[in-house]
Amino acid sequence: MTSVANSAGGAGALPTPSVSPRKSVTGTRLWVAVLFLLPAFVLLGALVVYPIGYSVWRSLYDADGSGFVGLKNYGDIFSNSATLTAVRNTAIWVAVAPALVTALGLIFAVMTERVRWGTAFKLIVFMPMAISMLAAGIIFRLVYEQDPGLGAANAVAKSIHDTFVSSSVYPNARPNATASDLKPSGGGSFTTTGTVHAGTPALLPLVGIAPNRLPGTPENAKTASGPGITGTVWLDFKLGGGGTKGKVDPGEKALKGVKVEAVKGGKVVASAKSGADGTFTLPASADGAQLRLPASNFSAPYNGIDWLGPTLVTPAIIGAYVWMWAGFAMVLIAAGLAGVDRNLLEAARVDGANEWQVFRRVTVPLLAPVLVVVLITLMINVMKIFDLVYIIAPQPSQDDANVLALQLFLSSFGGGGNEGVGSAIGVILLLLVLPVMFVNIRRLRKERQR
Repeated sequence: MTSVANSAGGAGALPTPSVSPRKSVTGTRLWVAVLFLLPAFVLLGALVVYPIGYSVWRSLYDADGSGFVGLKNYGDIFSNSATLTAVRNTAIWVAVAPALVTALGLIFAVMTERVRWGTAFKLIVFMPMAISMLAAGIIFRLVYEQDPGLGAANAVAKSIHDTFVSSSVYPNARPNATASDLKPSGGGSFTTTGTVHAGTPALLPLVGIAPNRLPGTPENAKTASGPGITGTVWLDFKLGGGGTKGKVDPGEKALKGVKVEAVKGGKVVASAKSGADGTFTLPASADGAQLRLPASNFSAPYNGIDWLGPTLVTPAIIGAYVWMWAGFAMVLIAAGLAGVDRNLLEAARVDGANEWQVFRRVTVPLLAPVLVVVLITLMINVMKIFDLVYIIAPQPSQDDANVLALQLFLSSFGGGGNEGVGSAIGVILLLLVLPVMFVNIRRLRKERQR
């Protein structure tokens, strides 16, 4: 009976399943997946985990790594004026550069959809991304050159300035102190001590310019004549010497275009400009007035803006960064814009929205995920900015343009010789990047849940 029952039970029992090796979700054996991921884990550990751990450990030691100093290096960072300047400038970079690049990328992406040559425009705007930071820094170092003859930015600024404000052609001229009664009268102007009268030509000799350095082809000076109130402005010097000081001698050159003002009681009652022969004529109302040569005759020529000076060096470098990265933002935003449902845009227009309202209330909200990706990517990027600042900023202004990544280099390898402080700055940079990465990870998880 027992054997029959056992045989019956054995015949009716379910077969015991065999235990197979554990597999991953994709059906791959776990050890195979680990084997393929191992090189990536090794590289991640060697290039990311180990440097982070070593930097944290090294930041707790002194300059040469022989003595434990705890958090002293972190205290030194926030008590050093150079590092505080670097923190301030890094904050400016994070607040300004990503927002500016993202805004320009959005504008370019929307604009290129409305023009026939949009592809060519995108190519031109994106082209700077093919240039290295080193090359871009050298290019903009030349663009921001102070001399308008070399720097493109100041050449444009000078052209615009000279269109609206006339510049002096005799910046180095000055009265002949021994042969003229012209005396300094404040603000760079010169005024005669005596007065002018009809029939007595006024002589206003100037020196300080070499005859062969005069602009254009100057004529020989001529003594003014006539019954009115006249005078002559000329260069009281000629090559080879000779002649009488304070007199118009043969061969001495006229100064054309010099403004002469007649002043009575501190008020200008008349004015004139010297002609090609240096002579000028004033109206009868100038009788008994003093003659003044205003400072505009002698002011130094406008040489543009000091782009790389202490005040503008950081905005100037941010401009170079925007030039490089606007194409990157444009391409990403344009890709997002290509996926926007056009029916939503058309529906908004049918409902009476104008183009600005469609852009602000429909296009931008639909592109918000892409804009956030671009903004966060650029924020992480500018925290590590180093090349442009190091190359573009000249040595006198480098302290004013300093950022954390540059200060890290200078503290560790650029003459500071303190790897402890440099490691501490590196740890601070990591801590600054972590919140941005955390926000980005949360955003990605929310998008997956949708």
